[in-house]
Amino acid sequence: MDKNHKFPTSFPPQHQDRQPGFENEMNPRPIFEMEGYNASSNRLKDKVAIITGGDSGIGRAVAIAFAKEGAKVAIVYLHEEDDAEETKSIIDKCGAQCMLISGDIGYEDFCGQVVKKVMDQWGKVDILVNNAAEQHVQNSLKDISADQLEKTFRTNVFGAFYMSKAVLPHLKCGGNIINTTSITAYKGNETLIDYSSTKGALVSFTRALSQSLAKTGIRVNSVAPGPIWTPLIPASFGGEDVKSFGSDTPMGRAGQPVELAQAYVFLASNDASYITGQTIHVNGGNIVNG
Repeated sequence: MDKNHKFPTSFPPQHQDRQPGFENEMNPRPIFEMEGYNASSNRLKDKVAIITGGDSGIGRAVAIAFAKEGAKVAIVYLHEEDDAEETKSIIDKCGAQCMLISGDIGYEDFCGQVVKKVMDQWGKVDILVNNAAEQHVQNSLKDISADQLEKTFRTNVFGAFYMSKAVLPHLKCGGNIINTTSITAYKGNETLIDYSSTKGALVSFTRALSQSLAKTGIRVNSVAPGPIWTPLIPASFGGEDVKSFGSDTPMGRAGQPVELAQAYVFLASNDASYITGQTIHVNGGNIVNG
C-alpha cells in the first residue's frame, strides 16, 4: 500500500474476457471517492453534464465528483448495467440527479439520441466529457485486424466527434468539452498501437476544436491519465501484467480514478475560464513534453 494514501501498489493477477470490463468484478475495486470528502463548493451548481463511459473507472469518479459539486449528470455506457446502476445509486445518495443512457457512441444516430434525451429531461447541456474508450493488446502491428482497428477508432475517436457534434448546438458561452486522452498519446505503447493512435488523435482534436470555438466562449481541454486502475486493465492485460500494473511510474504505483476527478472538475468550472486547448497530465510523475 502507498503509505501516504493507502492506495494499492500491486494487484492480484486477474483477467476479464470482455471490453471494457466490469468494475464489480475487479479485485481490489477501484477507488472512486476520497474518504471523508463530502463538502462541496458548488463549483458546478445547476450545470448539466454528459459523461460517456461514466458507469465505471475514471468516468464514475468524475460523475460522482460532478454530482457533489452540484451538477446533474447523464451517464452514457455500453452494456455494463450493474456498474451503471451502482454509480447512479451513489449519486442519488449525494442528493443529485442522474440519468442512465445505454448504447454505442460509435454511431452518430445514437449520439444524437443521447443529447435529445438530456435536453428533454433537463433543457440544456453545459459540459460534455468524452471519456468512453476501449483498448486491445496486440504484440505487433500485423496482429491488429481491420475489425479491431475500426472498432477502436469508432469508440475512441468517432464517439468523441459524434458526441461533440451533437452537443455543440446546445452549448452556450461558458460551456465546455473535456476529452480523456492518455499518456500513450505522448509516449506510445508497443502493445497498444491503435489505442495510442486514437489518443493522439484526441489531443489534436482538442487543440483544433478549441481554436474553432474560442471566440464563442466554449472551452475544449483534455486530461491525459497515466496508468489508472480501471476495468480496462483486467479486460486488456494478462494476469501477470496486471499484478505489476503501474509499478514503473516514479510514484511506484498505478493511480486510482479518484485521483483524476478533480482535474475534470477544475476544467469544467469557471476556475479554468482562461484555459482552452490544453491537456492536464495526471500520471504519477512521468515527464511529458508535447
